[in-house]
Amino acid sequence: MTFTSKRRFLSRIPIKWKLTIWSAVMLFVLFAAYNTVQYLYIEKWMIDQEKTDAEQKMRDILNYLLERESVFEANELTPIRNYLNKINHKHQLIRVIDGNGNRMLAVSDNLPEHWAEAVPVSSSEIVREVYGDHSLLIMRSPIEIHDFTGTVEIVKNLDDFDRLSSAILRVVTTFGLGAVVVCGLGGGLLAWQLLKPLQSMAETIRRIKHKGLHERMKVNNNEDELSTLMKLFNEMMDQVERSFQQQTQFVEDASHELRTPVAIIEGHLTLLQRWGREDPAVLDESLHASIQELLRLKGLVQDLLTLTRVDGNVQQQGAEISSPDQTIPQIIKNVAIIYPSFCFETEMNGLSEVVIRIPAEHLEQILLIILDNAVKYSAGNPLIRLTGSVDKGHASFQISDRGIGISKKDLPHVMDRFYRVDKARSRQQGGHGLGLAIAKRLVDQYNGTLAIESRELEGTMVTVSLPVYSITDI
Repeated sequence: MTFTSKRRFLSRIPIKWKLTIWSAVMLFVLFAAYNTVQYLYIEKWMIDQEKTDAEQKMRDILNYLLERESVFEANELTPIRNYLNKINHKHQLIRVIDGNGNRMLAVSDNLPEHWAEAVPVSSSEIVREVYGDHSLLIMRSPIEIHDFTGTVEIVKNLDDFDRLSSAILRVVTTFGLGAVVVCGLGGGLLAWQLLKPLQSMAETIRRIKHKGLHERMKVNNNEDELSTLMKLFNEMMDQVERSFQQQTQFVEDASHELRTPVAIIEGHLTLLQRWGREDPAVLDESLHASIQELLRLKGLVQDLLTLTRVDGNVQQQGAEISSPDQTIPQIIKNVAIIYPSFCFETEMNGLSEVVIRIPAEHLEQILLIILDNAVKYSAGNPLIRLTGSVDKGHASFQISDRGIGISKKDLPHVMDRFYRVDKARSRQQGGHGLGLAIAKRLVDQYNGTLAIESRELEGTMVTVSLPVYSITDI
């Protein structure tokens, strides 16, 4: 199997099996490394204990022989042998040899003397040797007493130690393999548990595909990352559903708004095509009506383009309005020229030293939309008031009128696209129900808020709030 085919095969393995396999492999490697280190440490500790015991026994023997100043003559061998038998252990040999390797005396407890070769040494040593299937630990130390020079040997059979070490290795291996199996099962359970929300999300997406955007995931009450992911998924689907509904409503409203002027123009052109062209009065009326409807279409298209630009625009950095108390009166002056029959009052408090990070044309567009609505629906009382103030780091602009107001049921929807409280009356007044939607998008774009308070037959107050930046923030 080539590397490419292996890679393709691995890519087709479900992620739950990948998690299970990798978790089991990692746990196996960690457990194997831990047990190996533990086994080697225990083995070394046991060998060190045997060596320490042999060294202590060698010191006792040498001290005994040096105190007696034995030269290993025949009359001295019996008490020495009795002493060595007394301190000797099971499966152990103690032997004294001269400088030529000749045996002077030896005591043994179930360990044949020929298993270990007699070797004279000039310095102490501890070695491990093997005789057949038997493992031996041998310690040799030189001894000099008067004219005698020889070597004391302690030979210990390590067969019991090897059996114990093998038993420990078998236990560690058995439990290790069992732990790997348990780790594999645990890894599979863990992978299934971790992937359960993702599988639920995939199933929800399938339901959304077949049943619609209203399907949602069941969120657990756990405050973990997966629960957060599920909540974010549901919130995202809520936004998608709202956007889809808004888009559908937008298309329906736009189609309705476009259909009316097109139908009027079509009716007049049909009238002219049949018989109206010969009648100057009918021709003039039809041309005038068609031009009016074309102007409405032009305004509607312009508003739609403006709304599209606002939705896709990125907040301009470094664009500020300094001293709004000087800029806003100029806007009011321009509006007053267009509507000379209205009275506009302004009152700016504390705005002379503030900086609002918004382009001048956008602030003017927001205020013009609100003022235009105030003028349209305040014919009976031509007083419009604009006040400005600073509070808690925000500059607030309030435009209030004493017009016809807005009902409670319509107030939550007046900033929706194409929404108009009275469609027949709004068509007579002009506009397409997009002005406040544009203003709301512009205010949101610069981290501000737009709020409307209104009572029927009493008037309306629109509040625009935008963040204030100090000079050091510019």
